[in-house]
Amino acid sequence: MIFTKDDFGPNFHWGVSTAAYQIEGAHDSDGKGPSVWDQFVSKKGKIQDGSNGNHACNHYHNYAEDVALIQSLNIPNYRFSIAWSRIFPEGVGYINQAGVDYYNRLIDACLASDVVPWITLYHWDLPLALQRKGGWVNREVLHWFEEYVTACVKLFGDRVKNWMVLNEPMVFTGAGYFLGYHAPGVKGIKNFVPAMHHATLCQSLGGRIIRDLCPDAHIGTTFSCSHIDPASQETKDIKAAKRFDALLNRLFIEPAMGLGYPVEDLPIAKRVEDYLEVDDEKNMPFDFDFVGLQNYTREVVRHNWYIPYLQGQIVKAEDRDVERTEMGWEVYPKGIYKMLKRFNSYENVKSILVTENGVAFDDQVDSGYVKDPRRVKFLQSYISEVLKAKRNGVKVDGYFIWSLMDNFEWAEGYAPRFGIVHNDFETQKRVVKDSGYWYSRFLKSSKVMLSDDPKKSMV
Repeated sequence: MIFTKDDFGPNFHWGVSTAAYQIEGAHDSDGKGPSVWDQFVSKKGKIQDGSNGNHACNHYHNYAEDVALIQSLNIPNYRFSIAWSRIFPEGVGYINQAGVDYYNRLIDACLASDVVPWITLYHWDLPLALQRKGGWVNREVLHWFEEYVTACVKLFGDRVKNWMVLNEPMVFTGAGYFLGYHAPGVKGIKNFVPAMHHATLCQSLGGRIIRDLCPDAHIGTTFSCSHIDPASQETKDIKAAKRFDALLNRLFIEPAMGLGYPVEDLPIAKRVEDYLEVDDEKNMPFDFDFVGLQNYTREVVRHNWYIPYLQGQIVKAEDRDVERTEMGWEVYPKGIYKMLKRFNSYENVKSILVTENGVAFDDQVDSGYVKDPRRVKFLQSYISEVLKAKRNGVKVDGYFIWSLMDNFEWAEGYAPRFGIVHNDFETQKRVVKDSGYWYSRFLKSSKVMLSDDPKKSMV
């Protein structure tokens, strides 16, 4: 398949994505309060390389140059998140004007550069003051979130029309409140289930608030997803894969679509009944303008009776002799096509945007250049599958690369480099990688051909 940007249509949204904690730095500057990640990184052994996001990419101070870089690369859309504790240092109550001023400057810089801002309201950095009250496990989070979202929309909604409520609720509840390897580092099913339910309620609550305050807004929320295959065609492996699919791919999108939790395929989800209150089931759905699909790999699952709740385990890519990334994830372009088809099958999905897709490789600067042919090939092969889905009737209307630049990659620290721009974390020098230049050429001209064979891609 050979094609150009024009084959996606004139209204297709191309962009790049980032997240506040991963790039902003300035962790305690200008009145910002601590978040759960500010605390989590200080705990010994939690971050693989012992690093933290205190300085990250210093986007807080370098935002103007970074926005200019986005513009220079011909990238028309920039997705970034707001750090909740930069606006509300204590989570609620007092609004920090310096934090508001920063996001005003960032938004205005985007608009002045003809870069459209897309805001994610929550990308995992809950104010620490709220976590000390229970965080997402405490039902009061609905009121805290309501105050936060209301303030953001009132402050920025005059210029920002594209909003995403939550980033990957399965990840921040599962990794943060069940497995404990992400902030706030809480473990156990007794924490996960209420956190899951309250996040589900907040994703629809956020949508309703934005709609009420900004009727012409373009509103979505994002979901992590991975195509899942059973390790064999044995019944026990197939059933285990179905449970993992319900957990990883269906647990949050189906309530938003009005389908409730997938309790038949994920029995552990029945425990949510302990936390249901009057009107909860009525309040879980919201008529989103789009859903954000975030895909990086696929998973293969085999039955394992000894794993609690799921009776199954993921077979690591390294044990399957497949092409892998620096994260140890399988490179599997067909997965994004399959997940686009899955999301498209929900009756209430109006539009799908790929709000994150990208890859980490061990990139090095050599004589002022970063040659990353594997990333170029990755992007070409995944974008090829997006177009295939669009041509086959999937309502996919956008693609955002993760990420603009190398950044603090959560529990993995700074080693995995996802950016199309290389960042030297000591000097904060940005160097555009070959993948960034390729994306720029592709977005600038209909003459840039994209092929499923990268050797045939040409100008």
